[in-house]
Order: sequence, then structure tokens, then C-alpha cells
Amino acid sequence: MRIGIFTDTYFPQVSGVATSIKTLRDELTKQGHHVYIFTTTDPHADKVADRYHGIFRFPSVPFVSFPERRIAFSGWVKVLMIARRLHLDLIHNQTEFSLGIMGKMVARELRIPCLHTYHTMYEDYLHYVANGRLIKPRDVATASRAYLKHMTGIVAPSDRVLETLESYQVKVPIRVIPTGINLSVFQHPDTPEQITALRQRYGFTNETPVMLSLSRLAFEKNITGLIDSMPDILDQNPQAQLLIVGDGPARMSLERQVKAMHLTNNIQFTGQVDNDDVHHYYQMADVFVSASDSESQGLTYDEALASDIPIVVMQSEYTDELIDDRAIGISYQKKADLVQGVLYYLARGKNTNDIQKRQAKLDSISAEVFGQRIVEFYDECIMRNHNQQLERKQRFLMRKRHD
Repeated sequence: MRIGIFTDTYFPQVSGVATSIKTLRDELTKQGHHVYIFTTTDPHADKVADRYHGIFRFPSVPFVSFPERRIAFSGWVKVLMIARRLHLDLIHNQTEFSLGIMGKMVARELRIPCLHTYHTMYEDYLHYVANGRLIKPRDVATASRAYLKHMTGIVAPSDRVLETLESYQVKVPIRVIPTGINLSVFQHPDTPEQITALRQRYGFTNETPVMLSLSRLAFEKNITGLIDSMPDILDQNPQAQLLIVGDGPARMSLERQVKAMHLTNNIQFTGQVDNDDVHHYYQMADVFVSASDSESQGLTYDEALASDIPIVVMQSEYTDELIDDRAIGISYQKKADLVQGVLYYLARGKNTNDIQKRQAKLDSISAEVFGQRIVEFYDECIMRNHNQQLERKQRFLMRKRHD
């Protein structure tokens, strides 16, 4: 199968969407499919590597309210020319914006299936546009329904996304397929020397209790909630440390909060970490924490489990499915429960039973299972598109006979 993935976000940009796409591309390639990425230009992209990996980039500018993301402003003719030359069998969009619109247009021109993965819960991001005064939730529903109307199929990464799209009255067939993770990357253990060296970089000993937050530093991630909980955690465990990995528009505000609360001795910011190094940070931590209530699928939660550390995260529909045992983690709604959850795992340490239960949970969210389920949906959509083409042809012939 020859697959075109259309996205406004891809590496070297770091995001959950970029990680999801790379995981999908790697798994499809392993299965023998040919995968081509159509995305935006990026000043940090490696042009030689792009050509080798079948990545095509089109002129773009930073998005107005989201400057670390980009949006293409031209390239339709070139996109169509490349798609024809590659003889694509199917297009899988990962964005509702520039490249996503181009993907729909290419699919219509080539009469091939067009699928879409709905990654982003836009109602959680309305504050980026005129502080939420310009675009309302009903506008998101209307725009999403219009964009998705002629898709062959939609991938929802979680039940929360499925329920949201159903509330928007989207009528296209939807399949819930959680993004898988490459377990081999996260379960290849670092040596004790590697863990010690990384801990020493931030002034930690091997005995220092370390909480890890890893995400884009955006306001909707509610990292301020983690910082607010630190005084209560330190009251009972004065040695505890919070390491905040990532970068984003909220960083300066968060750093000011840490200074104002006199927590600079217990909270550090690493800045952006290369995607290939992320797994080292999970392995050096004792517990993963998140106060975000805007996650559509929670890839970092799965990555933490794959790295054999428990999670303490804000309760959501996704965590209700994921967390069914304290070996996996704890979800919370109140700060007091966050504090008690963190203290529980910092005191508990690792044990064999926990490891076995986490491994059983991971079997269903592996990249291999993800790739297999996506290909099954591709086959279904190709058949649906074929039948739709036949129906159109039959209607045309019937009208012609009638005329």
C-alpha cells in the first residue's frame, strides 16, 4: 500500500501528534507499506534526511496564536503533482488546517480514500485566539463537522474523542484506535551508570525522590497545579524534587511562579529535550505526574508505564480506562489526592507484582497493535471507497439512460 500522511506538524517539531505520526509511519513501514509525509517547512529540518525518508515540505509560516507550530500557505500544484507521481492508494490526514485541506483535495482528484485522525480537542485551546472571545465551542463543532463531512473514515484516539465527534453530529464512520508506543524504546533499560549520570546533571543522588512532568509547557497542561502541590509534598518529604521537561509559551509564567513560591531548590526546568532522549528521563524518575485535563489520549502516561514508573494524573475518561490497579497509578481530582498519590509512590518503591501488572496493561497499547488496527481500518475504507465509486458510476449511467 502507498500511503500519504498529510500533517502541519512533524519532527523536528516536538508534540504528541508528531510522535503519533512517527510511530504510525515506522509501523506501516515495518509491515512493508510505502509511507510518504507531506508537511510544512521547518528551519531546523534536515533536508538530506527528509529526501531519504520520503518527507515533502511545503512553504509555511508560524501559526499566529501558536508560533512554535506552522501552517502552509502554498504548494497545492506541487502536492498534487507529487501525489500523482507516487500513485498513492490512500491519504491519512493528521490536521484540519492547511495540509489537511490539501489532503482532502488530492484524495478527491485521485478518487482515493481520505482518512483523518482527530488529535486535538480544540475546545481546550480556544484561549489562544483572542483569549477565547472570538471562537466559541459551537463554532468548533460547526467547523469540525464541515471539515470531516466527506472523509472516508475517522480515527479517534480515545473514547473521549469519539463522544465529542458524536456530539458534533459527525456522521462519517469512526473507529477508536489509541496511538501505540514503541515499547522497545522505553523498555530497553539504561545502565545504573547512565541513570546516575543523568540524575547528577540535575544535582540528584540515586536516593533523591524525583517526580517527572513531561509535556509541552502550555497553559492548558495546568503545570501550575503541580507547582501548587509542592509545598504540601515537601512538608512530608522534604527531599522531593520535581523535574519539568519540555518548553512552551507557559514557561516564563511557570518559572515566575516557582520563584514566587521559593521552590527553586526543589523544582527545575530542563527545557526542550530531544525526542530520542526522552526515555532516559522516564527511567531516572520515581513517579510521573500530570495535572492536565486536556489530554485526548495521554501518550506520556503510556510511555511512563512502558518505562516502569507509576503515574499520578488528573482524572479523565482516558484514565478511567487506563488505571485499574494501583500498580498502574492513581488519578485524582483534588490537590490533596495528588499529594497523597505522589507520597504513596515515593515511599513504595518498585516491586515485582507491579512490574507484571504494568506489562499486562502495555500489551494492548503497543505500536504493533496500533499499526495492525490502522491497516485493518485502511482496508475497510478502501473497500468503502471502491463501493462508493461504483455507486456513483451506476447513478451516472442510470441518469444517462434516462436522458
